[in-house]
Amino acid sequence: MESGIPKNGNFAHLPDRLRGLEDLAENLWWSWNPQARMLFKMLDRQAWKESGHNPDLMLRQLPADTLISAAADPNYMRHYNLVMYHFNRYINEPWPWTAHEKTEAKSPIAYFSAEFGLHHSLPFFAGGLGFLAGDHLKECSDLGVPIVGIGFMYPAGYLRQIINRDGWQDNHTQQLDREAASINRVIDEKGDQVRVTVPFINHRPVEAAIWKVSVGRISLLLMDTDIEQNDPAFRSISHQLYAGNQEKRLLQEIVLGIGGSRVLQAMGTRCGMLHLNEGHAAFALLEKIRELVEQGDDFASARQKVRQMSLFTTHTPVAAGHDVFPFELIEKYFKTYRPELDLGKEEFMDLGRHPDKPDQGFNMTVLALRLSGKSNAVSRKHGEVTRSMWQSLWPEKTEKQVPIDHVTNGVHLASWIEPKIRLLYNKYFGEGWYNAHDNPAIWEFIEEIPDRELWQTHYWLKLKLIDYIRHKSRNRWSSGDADPSQVAGMGTMLDPSVLTLGFARRFTTYKRPDLIFSDLGRLKKMLHHPWRPIQIIFAGKSHPDDAKGHELIHRIFEFARSSELGGRVAFVENYNEQLSQYMVHGVDVWLNNPVPPMEASGTSGMKAALNGVPHLSIPDGWWLEGFTGKNGWSFGSAAEKQDRNKEDAEQLYGLLENDIIPKYYQADEDGVPHQWVGIMKETIKSCAPLFSARRMIKEYITKFYTESR
Repeated sequence: MESGIPKNGNFAHLPDRLRGLEDLAENLWWSWNPQARMLFKMLDRQAWKESGHNPDLMLRQLPADTLISAAADPNYMRHYNLVMYHFNRYINEPWPWTAHEKTEAKSPIAYFSAEFGLHHSLPFFAGGLGFLAGDHLKECSDLGVPIVGIGFMYPAGYLRQIINRDGWQDNHTQQLDREAASINRVIDEKGDQVRVTVPFINHRPVEAAIWKVSVGRISLLLMDTDIEQNDPAFRSISHQLYAGNQEKRLLQEIVLGIGGSRVLQAMGTRCGMLHLNEGHAAFALLEKIRELVEQGDDFASARQKVRQMSLFTTHTPVAAGHDVFPFELIEKYFKTYRPELDLGKEEFMDLGRHPDKPDQGFNMTVLALRLSGKSNAVSRKHGEVTRSMWQSLWPEKTEKQVPIDHVTNGVHLASWIEPKIRLLYNKYFGEGWYNAHDNPAIWEFIEEIPDRELWQTHYWLKLKLIDYIRHKSRNRWSSGDADPSQVAGMGTMLDPSVLTLGFARRFTTYKRPDLIFSDLGRLKKMLHHPWRPIQIIFAGKSHPDDAKGHELIHRIFEFARSSELGGRVAFVENYNEQLSQYMVHGVDVWLNNPVPPMEASGTSGMKAALNGVPHLSIPDGWWLEGFTGKNGWSFGSAAEKQDRNKEDAEQLYGLLENDIIPKYYQADEDGVPHQWVGIMKETIKSCAPLFSARRMIKEYITKFYTESR
């Protein structure tokens, strides 16, 4: 089997000398390598911009004359030859476990996730869970860890957010052009797209076509049920991420777990370990047990074998965030499947039954914890919360003895460091720093960067962010589908000289995006201060069914377009990976104020920290491990409290008024706020190595991957 390249001749007009661009465009390695992106940008800067930084789409649209000219340009060919050398060397070099060189690379790890955030041209993500999964694959590729991703090809993505004239979120879909993105059909020797069948489901099988995304040296295999072989009711299973009613959600999880296992079989991939990123894919464990029972094991022995080869990662510290399906719905779809496990109805239901809530329904996290041999949370604090949440599954153990470990999340540095910041690191850190970037000693060289140089680079990125926001606002105005107050609320009046706070994440009540508006009079004084004002940029989507999340967006957008706040507050619609990049690179302070302990980890603040943007946060999630007292600010208490908004807001205002604002505006005669730049440097050197995906993957190797193999 192979991925179907070229795509219907889309790249037929490439000159032979540039034929390597075809392979490069089809591998997301370009997305985390600035020189590769520059290779496409050099062809036509405007075309690169209009394509949304999507090389597959751009190459398809470029006229042949542009490519012929590039092939004849010695300067372009020098860059082309160097990038292709590095790309081919990266793809073709041996597959060591570079973090564990003595470990023999055996059968790969199957990594199941309902979403993968890799690039905005592939909208298969809703938020942090997806970005974490994408960064996981990228870092495994860099380290040479054999892993294969399993997920869905959502042709309608998650949702495209439009703020309407009344200030409410409208949910739109934006169909993915599969022929103009870095994704390819998996085809067989006859040239047909490979399909798998999900059997035993209520007597009617579901079929899924397989697509492949190349993530460096890693394959991400995605399923698509929107094919003519399926009943109409099943074609929409994979249409959109987290969409539909509870029954549609169950069908998605059946196809992800059981269908994903069938994808591995169809590809001839024999995995040595199953790693589930959240409980959505827990049925993969049942399917592995079924395979072993089919081969002659009884259920008990098959279950034990699966325990020895499985890892479950949970990200959800909120009970309501775990999928629970009615028993009758489970029976509807599994009554022909459970006999294959040699289980009766009640035995099967007990696998997902919560011991404290036996009548609640079939809990996917309970299923994953019962069948997985190893489990982990995603920060130290989240580990404590998770062990407390699920202690009843191990009644014979104390809370501390509950066998749920933790690996604090990290972010893929190459994906999230802005290229101009990375050039500074290249200049002052010495040759080869990136290959050992999880070593804290390397980051001590941040002190070698002159304050002025770091500050000017940051200010340039701030200008870039505000220019991007204004461009988006201009496009909304040009569309004719916006009134002046809407455009004003989207950031047209932002000022790059003003201290800028950024808040960008999923809008839901526990994240409290409106906390800073608790005392509007006090906030206005900061926004309108004649010499030391602040401004705030908000972005984020709420789930289509989250009415309270919609209300939060509406409330903040009304503030943003109110003349009373003078254009100092902006809400930027349709938060995605591209806007996230601009924001974590360009704001001055990253604001985060969840209700503890509901932030499992959080990664957006880590991304900002890589670029010298300090964190201003409640002590929860990763910040409990990251805050040193010198690399940002912490306010509020980590303890669980009722009615804490007033107290937290008071501390937030106090920090802004008495510490953050004075430090930011305290510039020397050279125009550089040296004390502020000192905080930026502390932010970088304390956070970059410890909250990198490299450190994270090495921990997975040490704690779980190596032991399981």
